[in-house]
Amino acid sequence: MSPSGSLLDTPDAPPVPQVYAPGALDERARDYPRIVAALEFLSANWRAQPDLAAAAAAAGLSPGHFQRLFTRWTGASPKRFVQALTHACARRLLVDGASVLDAALESGLSGPSRLHDVFIAEEAVTPGEAKSGGAGVAFRWGEALTPFGAGVFLAAPRGLSALAFAAPGQTGDAFADLAARYPGARFERDDALAGDWAARIFDARAGEAALPLALYGTPWRRQVWRALLRIPPGHTVSYGDIARVVCTPKASRAVGAAVGANPVSWLIPCHRVLAGDGRLTGYHWGIERKRAMLAYEAARR
Repeated sequence: MSPSGSLLDTPDAPPVPQVYAPGALDERARDYPRIVAALEFLSANWRAQPDLAAAAAAAGLSPGHFQRLFTRWTGASPKRFVQALTHACARRLLVDGASVLDAALESGLSGPSRLHDVFIAEEAVTPGEAKSGGAGVAFRWGEALTPFGAGVFLAAPRGLSALAFAAPGQTGDAFADLAARYPGARFERDDALAGDWAARIFDARAGEAALPLALYGTPWRRQVWRALLRIPPGHTVSYGDIARVVCTPKASRAVGAAVGANPVSWLIPCHRVLAGDGRLTGYHWGIERKRAMLAYEAARR
């Protein structure tokens, strides 16, 4: 089954950047000390919303040279990096109950209009919409059998939004886990729809057609999920491998969080990501199920 086309072809899903030519290891190594200095400066001073000249000075480079080097090394501009830190802080504040004004000021912005611009750029929603937790979205959900136990399917009008797995008698817990991600949404149970999704995903007779996915997540998370879609069946990678593709090896922890937040199990194959030493760690629906998925794919391969 190949769901990648439905996700990668969406307007808000640009291709994963390839910021260095293949084999350009010597260039990355040469640029590394400058990047470390820049990342430390930006991470410590992002609330002050530093301009390009200040960040370039921290790296000992001219603004133009620094802009090109930073973008090539990380895959994002210095401004985009600061914006991502600002957005992450403001989003946590909003989820914790802060007002839009307080979230803007605590994040180093001059007011709600600046915060509005940041959220539109990062999530294509306003701060108020992000704070509402999916208010107004109508989901249909249900339970159906899968090769890995009971599956809980959550579908939006545009496509599948979530797929979880549950142990016997724990379907309600799995649904609660998914529903908690969209606290302002509406839910209607539809087991027939879930059965249809299960057949389309797991029945070999359904063919290899791409499946529509309707994902609700930040651009950073969607970028990580796109990288997961590029892991072939029967293969595994490490969190560090994903980090090198989407941004920088220093982002392994952030990548791990984004992988763990993957809402669509199996189709977006987070089960193919292992710890750096090859251990089966970090699968939200159980290590035993992750091991079974890998064995299932290896046998079919």
